[in-house]
Order: sequence, then structure tokens, then C-alpha cells
Amino acid sequence: MGKFKHAIAVAVLTLVTAAGLYFLFDWMFALPDPASAQAGPIDTMFQSHFAMMAILFAFIMVMMLYSVAVFRRRPDDTEDGPHVHGHTGLEIAWTVIPTLVVIGFGVYGTVVLGEITREQDNEMTVSVVGAQWSWSFEYPAEDIRSNRLVLPVNQPVLLELESRDVLHSFWVPEFRVKQDLVPGTVKTLRITPTQLGSYRLACAEICGEGHAGMLADVEVVSQADFEQFLVDSAFRYSDLTPEERGQQFYTELGCAGCHTVDGASGVGPSWNGIYLREEQLTDGTTVVVDDDYIRHSIIAPNDQIVAGFNPNIMPQDYEERINNLEAEILDSEGAELDIIADLIAFMQTLDQ
Repeated sequence: MGKFKHAIAVAVLTLVTAAGLYFLFDWMFALPDPASAQAGPIDTMFQSHFAMMAILFAFIMVMMLYSVAVFRRRPDDTEDGPHVHGHTGLEIAWTVIPTLVVIGFGVYGTVVLGEITREQDNEMTVSVVGAQWSWSFEYPAEDIRSNRLVLPVNQPVLLELESRDVLHSFWVPEFRVKQDLVPGTVKTLRITPTQLGSYRLACAEICGEGHAGMLADVEVVSQADFEQFLVDSAFRYSDLTPEERGQQFYTELGCAGCHTVDGASGVGPSWNGIYLREEQLTDGTTVVVDDDYIRHSIIAPNDQIVAGFNPNIMPQDYEERINNLEAEILDSEGAELDIIADLIAFMQTLDQ
């Protein structure tokens, strides 16, 4: 009867401790409110892991502390304890049971992965491009580009993700799913947003000096509002003024990732009031930020570095990016544009 008494005591203490630990884990690692269909199975898997961790930790600690407290040597006990060689059944149990648990969770994880990556009916495709340090989005069916991700609620979405430079990672915490962007290949991620609201996309892979600022707005809207977004976003570059085109290129080419327009410090000099300003360079010379300097700094960014900023930060392929975008616009609109001249025109509007 004494053995059963100890077993019952350990079982009760383990259950109470495990329950307390489960709620502690759930509080410590609280997740933001779910906002996608994929979040449900992922959250359930999280909870099952919390429960298993709580049970295992509680069982081990209760057994250890209970043994120390109940079976400790008494002050008047001078005899040796019983010599135990081993217990075959116990050794088999603590080998087989954890193995089955690990295999079970592996199978469970595979099922969840298959569920959240399964192709859905009527998927809408959105292309996502990550570059140091900005995001851009394209809706191929509508030939629309945007610097914010707008999605209709309850619409299955296939994201096609690619990186222009280094590893990045697409992560909206409320959606739960996350996918790395690998240069030279297109990765896919499926999301079905279920909650209207505004969210924030962050890069979850350290990608350089401006990593912390690699953010983008994500909006989940009604179908009617999404259709209005498409209407509002449809434009021809050739129909815009140079200043308006420059503002569009500022976000589309990722300039916003390094250069602010409000005077705040960033990875690169702020564009606010920079046009025709005299700047000191790292070699001690000064230069006027005119059209020639701006054009040269975009094409060869390491030639003349403004004092206080690090070299080798700005990607070296902007001339190629600009040429490719100009070629795309020429193909689609028949208009030949000078993107750098438009950027300069936009800078001049920021002279405050």
C-alpha cells in the first residue's frame, strides 16, 4: 500500500505541476491573434508541444524533488541503501515511449505542413520581392505594383517570393507561416487571410545593416475594398509627372529602405533637403549634391561616400535594376523614361 501511496502522490503532483506549467508557457509565449486559415493548425501544434513539455518537465522534477524530500537519509540512518542493478522493464519503457512520442510529433508536423501548403481552389497569385532593405509586391493578373501588400479576406493567396540580393524571410506574425527568400530561386507560400485589419510584414532573417527597418504594411480588406485598391493602383508611368514617377520609383526600387524623406537618420543620407546641399565626403573633400553627383552615386555608390556613412552598404547593381525597369516600362507602355531624372525631380520636392 505504501508504494501505491507514493505513486498516487507523484501522479497528483505531476498533473498539478504540468497544468501550472502549461498555463505559464501559454502566457510566456503568447502569440498575436491569428489572422489566417493556416494559423489554426499551427497554433494547435504549438499548444500540443506546450502540453508535452509541461508534462515531461513536471514528471522529471516532481520525481526528483519528491525522492529527495521523502526518501532522503535520516540523521540516525547509517546503513547502506539497497543495491539495485537495473530494471529491464523501466529501461525499455523510457526508451520506447519517448521514441514513439518523437515519431508521433514528427508525423503530426508532417500532416500540418501538408495541410498549410496544400494547393487551394481559386488561388490569387502575388509576387513578392525582397531587397536590401525593402519589400515590393506585384499582382501579375492586373499588372499592378505596390509597396504595400493588400489582400482580400478569405481569398486563398499564393505568394511567389524572390530575393534580389541576400537571404530574406517573409513573416507576418498573425499569419504564422514564414518563408525564406533565396537569391536565384522563386519560393512559394500559401496564405488565406481570415481577419480584416492592418498588419506588419517584417524580414525574419538578418540581412544587413538595415535589417530592422525592412518592414511593409499588410492590409486585409473586403473584396469590394480590394477591387477599389486595384482601380486606385492602376496607372501608366507616362501619365504621371516626373515628381510623381520619382516618388513611385523611390518605393519600388527600394530607396526607402535606406533613405528617409523626413530628415530622420537612416542607413544612407536622408533625401529631405539634400538637393544642391554641400556634403563632406569621407576623404575630406566636399561636393554639391547636384544632378551629376546623384546620378553617379546611384550608378557607382562607393566612389564618393558622404561622411558618417559606411561604404559597401548600397547594392552595386542599381544601374542594372533601373535599366531593367526602364525596359519593362518601354515594353508595356511604349514610353521611354529616365528613372534617375525622375528620382531627382522627386528629391527637389523634399527641399525643406
